[in-house]
Amino acid sequence: MPQLKLLILGGTGEASALAALLAGNPDFSPTLSLAGRTAAPRLPEIPWRRGGFGGIPGLTHYLLTHGIQALIVATHPFAVQMRANAAAAARATKIPVLMIERPAWQAETGDHWVPVPGMAEAAAALGRTQRRVLLTIGRKDLAPFVAAAWHDYTIRSVDAPPSDALPPRANIITARGPFTEAADRQMLIEHRIEIIVTKNSGGKATSSKLLAARALKLPIIMVARPAWPDITGLNAATTEDAPGALAWLEAIRHAASPAKRGV
Repeated sequence: MPQLKLLILGGTGEASALAALLAGNPDFSPTLSLAGRTAAPRLPEIPWRRGGFGGIPGLTHYLLTHGIQALIVATHPFAVQMRANAAAAARATKIPVLMIERPAWQAETGDHWVPVPGMAEAAAALGRTQRRVLLTIGRKDLAPFVAAAWHDYTIRSVDAPPSDALPPRANIITARGPFTEAADRQMLIEHRIEIIVTKNSGGKATSSKLLAARALKLPIIMVARPAWPDITGLNAATTEDAPGALAWLEAIRHAASPAKRGV
């Protein structure tokens, strides 16, 4: 049975875990695509590429010219454009597509969450009184907080944001998860944080800040996940993790085999 050629749109722990499961597996010919936003990404032991595709037309062209038979969307839950492009390209090519969606975080007893739909609402929820704020929202969504310039911000990100994109009163921590509750609790104390703004990314790699905030009784402004792209009419499925993705790929490969098709 020939190898199944697949493209993984990555940038998450789930993508890395799937790449590790596929490394050396003779049944599959995978390529991991990284967006290129992180300066020093963790590179897999499978073939990989870095950079964009050029929108829906570019991704569609890549899928067709490289003979891709299955598409795995393992991007960050907030990578709205890439997910939409993937759904559109899968629709155009009729290639099976799997969306990996890690479970969202849920508030538990002792949490004080303020749910908001977006970054502008998160900045507004900080109020007009000066506060010491921890931002763990990445590098791209700082503009609303630049406008709320009276707060003191500590920004934790894998890579430092450009200096011209920062609020005027900002301290930068460059760090890559996973983190521990003890380390996050110490960080919150050292920086005298009064409130946290974060995205509901889900997963375990950065959930320690939630536990630390609960222990210190700190409020969290939680930005809700964006809506999924429309996958109606696609040969599409969803799963929560890398083992689920591997099981889906094995089923796709079996369905595509000549014996299964009666050839």
